[in-house]
Amino acid sequence: MKVAIIGAGGQLGRELVKTFGKDALPLDIGDVDIRDAGPLGRILADRNPDAVINTAAFHNVPACETEGETAFAVNALGVRNIRDACLERNVPLVHISTDYVFDGRKNAPYTEEDAPHPLNVYGVSKLAGEFFARHVPRHYVVRISSLFGAGGCVGKGGTNFVKLMLEAARTRKRVAVSSNIFSSPTYAPDAAGRIREILEGGFPSGIYHVANDGGCSWYEFAAEIFRLTGATIRLEERTETPEIEGGLRRPWYTVLHSLKTAPLRPWQDALADNLAEERRLLSRVE
Repeated sequence: MKVAIIGAGGQLGRELVKTFGKDALPLDIGDVDIRDAGPLGRILADRNPDAVINTAAFHNVPACETEGETAFAVNALGVRNIRDACLERNVPLVHISTDYVFDGRKNAPYTEEDAPHPLNVYGVSKLAGEFFARHVPRHYVVRISSLFGAGGCVGKGGTNFVKLMLEAARTRKRVAVSSNIFSSPTYAPDAAGRIREILEGGFPSGIYHVANDGGCSWYEFAAEIFRLTGATIRLEERTETPEIEGGLRRPWYTVLHSLKTAPLRPWQDALADNLAEERRLLSRVE
């Protein structure tokens, strides 16, 4: 199965390219802009994939609040363009969504059966993209939470939470981390493997939650990073207020659980593998 991976240069996209290997047809922003339907359709016609995975998104959450037009152009209308191209070619679509479609008020893990209720522009735009993706007869809307991996997030300067904490341990004596925001840290290679299982395993169309097992606060995530690395930095708890970053509303609890697939391994085990990869990368630089 030849799979076009849109957003192949991103944190998850790179892992999907590795996971699909010779069957991957990588497409990044330099190859195609999903906001432009004409070139998108022509490129997919030329590549002739058996399936399409869309990881492209405008995911700077604070920026979405002030750049709503861009957020909807990419996260919603861009998905509409991909939907149309998939319908024309009669191929399945895997669309990557987010835990931010929930408001966090459940205070228990969210399953695929829970009703979305986003609190901010990013979440609303991503939910709109889900609705477009679900028009493809064979579709998989995959919600993912708090990605981390050795590659880092290109849209955030090649970093992610793990990398930020490792840098803090090297350069600072103390760091304060939120203790009242909870999510499911998810290792990008694990997520990529599960996505391939869903696509190639004959799973029924629908929404799927893909996240490493368990949930934690950002403070607990940082504590585990420092424990596994033996860092001596002082970790302090920070309690966020209901509205942070200039009035941006964030959901407090977005731990994900799937009723449709077996759990991925615990996030702590995935983190240990990620830190081992980070050490290998650092040794190459030195």
